[in-house]
Amino acid sequence: MTINEKQDEIIEEFEMLDDWMDRYQLILDFAKGISPLSEEDKTEQNLIDGCQSKVWFTCRLEEGKIIYNGDSDALLVRGIVALLIDVLSGHTPKEIVDADLYFIDKIGLREHLSPTRTNGLVAMLKQMKLYALALA
Repeated sequence: MTINEKQDEIIEEFEMLDDWMDRYQLILDFAKGISPLSEEDKTEQNLIDGCQSKVWFTCRLEEGKIIYNGDSDALLVRGIVALLIDVLSGHTPKEIVDADLYFIDKIGLREHLSPTRTNGLVAMLKQMKLYALALA
């Protein structure tokens, strides 16, 4: 599935929910879908600067595709991490660098986050793309 197909799938899931409390619950459900990072991966090197909560990302290259793993000490942020991983993991570095992540605005996520959480989201996206650039 392409990055855009994955984004469209997520947009459809969110469009089925009218209430933002239900949408927050969907984000929390995404959080349950990722495995926690091991304690040895929760290092300063993997910590994302600019996030209000603690957020860690790791990545590795497998058969030319980037596999991301991530975690956070805040459940809502962990859900956002899971959404980003769901969309970007399993694609080539070039696909990730070139990706237009329109789903964030289409589902209204950016406008329903506090300014500090929005800054954290931007920091997470920047780090994921920097990883992709480094592995390209």
